[in-house]
Amino acid sequence: MPALRGFCPTPVPASAGVSRASQGLSTMRSGPPSSPGSPTLRGVRVIGLMSGTSADGVDAALVEWPDDADASEFSLLGFLERPLDPDLRSRLFDLVDGAVAGDRALEELAALDVLLGRCFAEAALAVIAETGVDPGSIDAVSSHGQTVAHHPQHGASLQIGSPAVIAERTGLLTVADFRPRDLAAGGEGAPLAPFFHWVALCDAQESRAVLNLGGIANVTWLPAGCCDDQVLAFDIGPANALLDSVVTIASRGRESMDRDGQRAARGRPNEALLVRLLDDPYLQRPPPKSTGRERYGRAQAQELVRACDGGSMELDDLVATLVAFTVRGVADAFERWLGAGPDRVLVGGGGARNPTVMDGLRRALPGVGVEPLEAAGVPSAAAEAMAFALMGRNTLLGVPNHLPQCTGAERAAVLGSITPGRSGGVPRQG
Repeated sequence: MPALRGFCPTPVPASAGVSRASQGLSTMRSGPPSSPGSPTLRGVRVIGLMSGTSADGVDAALVEWPDDADASEFSLLGFLERPLDPDLRSRLFDLVDGAVAGDRALEELAALDVLLGRCFAEAALAVIAETGVDPGSIDAVSSHGQTVAHHPQHGASLQIGSPAVIAERTGLLTVADFRPRDLAAGGEGAPLAPFFHWVALCDAQESRAVLNLGGIANVTWLPAGCCDDQVLAFDIGPANALLDSVVTIASRGRESMDRDGQRAARGRPNEALLVRLLDDPYLQRPPPKSTGRERYGRAQAQELVRACDGGSMELDDLVATLVAFTVRGVADAFERWLGAGPDRVLVGGGGARNPTVMDGLRRALPGVGVEPLEAAGVPSAAAEAMAFALMGRNTLLGVPNHLPQCTGAERAAVLGSITPGRSGGVPRQG
């Protein structure tokens, strides 16, 4: 099966967009065309599962892909989001933030691996039920898992959500553990979604930046008509991770986020604090680079909240400052690393649903269109789950499924480990 390295697509223009299938689900055409003479084979149906840094829920996307190397057409058959139980989310953050006592940490890690595996399996079964698709027609579940530790300086990243539990409960072959192979090849293990961004969103005429504002802000730079090895991507810095943690801590759990950006809209950024936040060595590092809650998690949030508790700042002003930190971090990264800059910025993740963040980006990027991913035909809430559906498909076909120049890996590899389903069948390679 040919690799995709150096392949230059003829992307579909933005106007191709999304058409509606009879069931009201999205059908899309995007990405590079099939190579001349390649056989037309039956589609590959994969359920992509994703839970990001914010750990607010499991996204499940059932996608049908072509059974060849190029992913020239794909259909989103169904998508849903299942929120994580608040107690489970709290336990997860306690583990990630080092709040679990040392003698219990490994036990809690093992227990959460199983509990999250059940949550991922339930999300997969729910999207099957919602779409009414015959489970026997689904080739695989492809699960990112839940990151609990990301330390690329040690060549290590750990995701939990047991693939064995997913495979047993769904009966389906399960692909998981994508990041370790990229790390083993010398990469950061992140970001991985840019492979999907290139396939789905690269445009022949328009230079685009795909900005995901989840717990961490990350960007994929797609120059007009780019080949895969011209894509640039990296983690910019914090987005919702600090915002959500600060609001949760300061409200003593009564709030878990700045819903609809209301607090940030009422507040005024504290310029002195903003200058200190922007003086962050990580922001100055050149790509490839990646980060997570290890750097932008509970410890930093608690330090920031102490300023509110001491009366030196209102919570709304602190939240407004953190929004400004995210927006300025994005604008500075674009200016520093993206060269000529994008014609359009397509925003996904929770930040795309925050009007204050979106307004801030439009002010910080004058002359650039800033729109949610839906404007280019990809549901923003489904994008990351779709990305892992594509990666799982490529694992089955034995085709590289990342962009090594984006992660720093020494070569293109096939990421992901396979847990057989109940049938015990092995993946087919076209």
